[in-house]
Amino acid sequence: MRTVPVGNFRWAARSAAVVVVSYVGGLVLLFDVLRHGPVDAWLAADVTIGAVACLLLLGRHRIPLTVGFTLAGLAAIVASAGVANMVALYFVARYRALRTAVVLGVTNVLSGCVFWLLYPGNEGIVLTLTVNVAIAAAATAWGALVQSQHTLLTAYRERAERAEEERDLREERIRANERTRIAREMHDVVAHRVSLVALCAGGLEVARGRDEEEIAAAAALIRASALQALDEMRTVIGLLREDGPGPPEQPGLNRLNDLVDEARRAGQQVVLEVDPTLTVAEGAVGRDVYRIVQEGLTNARKHAPGETVRVSVNRTGQQLAVDVVNRCATASLGVPGSGNGLIGLTERTTLAGGSLTHGGTAVGEFELRARLPWP
Repeated sequence: MRTVPVGNFRWAARSAAVVVVSYVGGLVLLFDVLRHGPVDAWLAADVTIGAVACLLLLGRHRIPLTVGFTLAGLAAIVASAGVANMVALYFVARYRALRTAVVLGVTNVLSGCVFWLLYPGNEGIVLTLTVNVAIAAAATAWGALVQSQHTLLTAYRERAERAEEERDLREERIRANERTRIAREMHDVVAHRVSLVALCAGGLEVARGRDEEEIAAAAALIRASALQALDEMRTVIGLLREDGPGPPEQPGLNRLNDLVDEARRAGQQVVLEVDPTLTVAEGAVGRDVYRIVQEGLTNARKHAPGETVRVSVNRTGQQLAVDVVNRCATASLGVPGSGNGLIGLTERTTLAGGSLTHGGTAVGEFELRARLPWP
């Protein structure tokens, strides 16, 4: 059995109610209100034409102007259409411009005057004109009010939907920026691990006369670094996914010694100097220091293998000075890189309210200098 949609049923019920009420109102006007009206064959014709006129209200939504002016013309000669024309006026005011509805209202008032001329035995022309003007004005005002309310509600709804869309876009942009920032940091971590692997592998390649224990230790370090690099790469990929896990805990100053020890185990010569008066800096400052030193060690391994790296972290007044210095070398591990590590560090320190400089010195060293505000 075919079911009728609820929306269609409600529309049909409303349309039927509008037609029936308009026709009944027209019949009441014809038989109970008018003192003089059509008789005999004209009465039957009035009742029939009025029924057809009321059926025109079925098109009140699609063609309101056509229905309105047609019923205004019929109401001039057919008494039973005298309510349907005012209903049509309401729908014109509801769906069309107010100026158009006013024109139709004037037309309906003139139509009532024409009907009075056909049957002058009814109420006086002044009373007829007054009543018609009042009804037309009420129908026009009611329709225009409903239209303005609907327009206002639609504007509020669209504004709310637009605000919700903008909020979703803003949240998505924030999430995307955060994922990109974290992925960039994890890229630095992966580069650090890969450079350790390359350094250890280079050491094994040129090793001569080492015992099996030293070779096994170097191989174990390569294996551990490679596994950590793979694990961190999976973390990066997960962060870039919508449903990926949250970011891992970021290391700070408390992990600086671990970072240097790891580099030393890989064969890199690192001299670390940390101001003993410094307390452990948690939060953004500690993470910034850790990343700066990590990037400095990674670059030294890539571009100056075998050279000693001097790392110093000292407090100077209200600033934290981080310096990573190594001698320039012509040899390189040949590890590819994006070339954006130092650019990212510059952006990081700038956002933190500090500054970062890097480059060669007059004595043939490469110096990475960062100044961060001390909390």
